[in-house]
Amino acid sequence: MLEGIKLPEAVESIFYILNKNGYEAYIVGGAVRNSIIELPVHDWDICTNALPEDVCKLFRSKGFRVVETGLQHGTVTVMVNYRGYEITTYRTDGKYTDSRHPDSVKFVGSIYEDLARRDFTMNAIAYNDDDGLIDPFNGLKDIENKIIRCVGTPVDRFTEDPLRIMRAVRFAAQLGFHIENYTNIAMVQTNDGLSKISAERIQSELCKILISDHPEYVLDYYIDISPAIPELSKMMGCSQNNMYHIYDVWNHTRFALTACRIHELETRLAILLHDIGKSESKTVDKGIEHFYGHAVKSAEITESLLRRLRFSNEIRKSVVELVASHDMTIVPKPNKVKKYLNKLGEAQFRRLLDLRFCDIMAHNPYYAKERLWETFKTEEILNEVLAEEKCFSIKDLAINGKDIMELGVKEGPDVGKWLKYALDEVINDRLDNDKEDILNDIDAKLYAEREEDNDEEMS
Repeated sequence: MLEGIKLPEAVESIFYILNKNGYEAYIVGGAVRNSIIELPVHDWDICTNALPEDVCKLFRSKGFRVVETGLQHGTVTVMVNYRGYEITTYRTDGKYTDSRHPDSVKFVGSIYEDLARRDFTMNAIAYNDDDGLIDPFNGLKDIENKIIRCVGTPVDRFTEDPLRIMRAVRFAAQLGFHIENYTNIAMVQTNDGLSKISAERIQSELCKILISDHPEYVLDYYIDISPAIPELSKMMGCSQNNMYHIYDVWNHTRFALTACRIHELETRLAILLHDIGKSESKTVDKGIEHFYGHAVKSAEITESLLRRLRFSNEIRKSVVELVASHDMTIVPKPNKVKKYLNKLGEAQFRRLLDLRFCDIMAHNPYYAKERLWETFKTEEILNEVLAEEKCFSIKDLAINGKDIMELGVKEGPDVGKWLKYALDEVINDRLDNDKEDILNDIDAKLYAEREEDNDEEMS
């Protein structure tokens, strides 16, 4: 049993001021949960029976900066050493017409009433040094048993704010917990409400699930969250009857996600979506299923999905490129690696190799050995190319456009043509990345072109 929680000095000072003026104060929610699980606490949310206007007046009188962040819901933010601490008055909530915020709140005098409005038992625990843990809904026991369970009636909690359905999956993925049966049933019963939730809020929860230790939960709990991401249903029931696969598309994707040890959003989004176009690309020849052009189709669906969920242009373009490229042939040779680097850049090429590793790990293991070796060998060569500072882009060339023009080439497209020619020659090791060697070669080519033009004019 947890004996106590070490509170930051700033929180203790806030408690001291509230207590000295006759008010109660507790930390609540994630701060208590994470302290019990021994995870980092990012936000120390505080609850009190002091009314918001009294909190403002009290802390301003003590010289603190106070920000009225949500007075209508009883929340003010007190700044201590340039960091904000939210202080919320005990309250109960009215109806949630907008499926996000209560239409009205009622301030109450009991911490127990306040805890009763919260989403899950593990988040409905309060703590201060005098009273210890206040745990009316057995949240501590659920934490010990790694269970996510609603406070009160689950259908009511998810009807108030349907995004709590995705939050339940997110907490399960982040903490390695499982969702209690009645809570899970209520999630399915009420999940139509997710279609009313803003794209930005859906995106935020999806990202947190994907970068957790259990990104596969987005598929394991898909029946619960399907209205939020209906596009994923394209993978359901899509068989892959050929020698390279032992799973259907859905389970192949799931195993690919579990193989990923890189907690990077772009890579995990690409893994999730890399085969989403297979059901629309399938052909059958003598009982063998093929998926010609599925990478392009998957990239099209990925583009549409990420636009709908309002992902940034940077993330969207990166993920679409990865999905479109995931099935291309990668040859573990230095000149090929330099070409990949030129096309993708280092960060994106490393993501592609991570994606391919996870993809291959979810294939038929009988045929995976050689492809895995190619992936590892390519990464080895990549590291060598970068360590030796090999040239793989125009900016790395020993010459520039001005050097080309000094050979008599007019400013314009021809300068770019010769720079690209030089890069190709260097990448393929036909020329060293040496200024004199490159310019001599180009000068010879230019001379030959001029002689050819003169011969044509003479004839």
